[in-house]
Amino acid sequence: MLLSVIPSNFIELSMKSDNKLLDTHISLAHGNGGRLMRELIEQLFAKHLKNDLLDTKTDAALLPLDLTMAELVISTDGFTVEPLEFPGGDIGSLAIHGTVNDLAVSGATPLYLTLNAFIEEGLEIALLDRIVQSMAKTCAECAVKIVAGDTKVLRRGQGGGIYFATTGVGLRKPNLGLGLDHIKPGDAVLLSGSAGDHGTAIMLAREQFGLSGSLLSDAASVMPITQALLAVPGLRFMRDPTRGGVATIAHEIAQATSYNVRFYETQIPINEQVKMVAELLGYDPLYMACEGRVLAVIDPDYAKAALQNLQKLGYQDAAIIGQIETGNAYVFIETELGGERILQELEDDPLPRIC
Repeated sequence: MLLSVIPSNFIELSMKSDNKLLDTHISLAHGNGGRLMRELIEQLFAKHLKNDLLDTKTDAALLPLDLTMAELVISTDGFTVEPLEFPGGDIGSLAIHGTVNDLAVSGATPLYLTLNAFIEEGLEIALLDRIVQSMAKTCAECAVKIVAGDTKVLRRGQGGGIYFATTGVGLRKPNLGLGLDHIKPGDAVLLSGSAGDHGTAIMLAREQFGLSGSLLSDAASVMPITQALLAVPGLRFMRDPTRGGVATIAHEIAQATSYNVRFYETQIPINEQVKMVAELLGYDPLYMACEGRVLAVIDPDYAKAALQNLQKLGYQDAAIIGQIETGNAYVFIETELGGERILQELEDDPLPRIC
């Protein structure tokens, strides 16, 4: 249930006659397990996230799952983006998309989520209300339900406004044959859209280094993408390139398989604003986060069919950007000038608190 206990000084909360919260900011008393917390949960979280399985008066949700012809898939994630609202989304929609996407690239259909909210003392309640409304809207769009959760209030200065932790549950067909162990030399590497949009959009939203722009985050559900790819024979592996970007997924593939991953620079879709920011600041878009893209490895005989499926759905930037080769677990990129260089594994965090 969406309850917790944190000792604190009691701060009175008054209510309007229509049961709307009158307080303008979160206090420690909203996390003490008493009336204030109950009213916050009922009048904000439960109000927006209401569904037939969410019961804030119980400690667990009973999920009606039929496992006779399906495998259970579970994933967990945390979200700490700054700013909390950014062009193309907010931490609420991001938390839903991120959890749904982790299940989707595993070949599952997402169904249920749990939510843990860590709210910093002093957060504006109107902002929290907008974020939870966005979360509810995104749940409806993704056909998932939040069925259980917990709320904690952190002292001022101990959090970044609000953090979310989620767990997602979904079902997938048994014996799907999807994973790193299915990758073979010669396989094609496909990217469903432009690289680095989310990380760049967050940077521009912070107006760091005096930069600003109109770029939107690519944060979105990847379910349409994964469903289209699953319909094509020869799909080996899918992953959403969030923190660390496309290059980090390539290193995961190389380390797990001991094969090389080769990218072709001229074939990688990158937004012009992303290129500009990367060139100005010395970043590589291949290491910057995406939140609505899929990197897939596919049998070369079916790669073009998979690409055509995505483009027919409107993913015009989708491209085959590389291939898997025998080798010694290196990640290469063939440059526009015809040379090649090794993409090293990410060491420093170029942009913290992006997702």
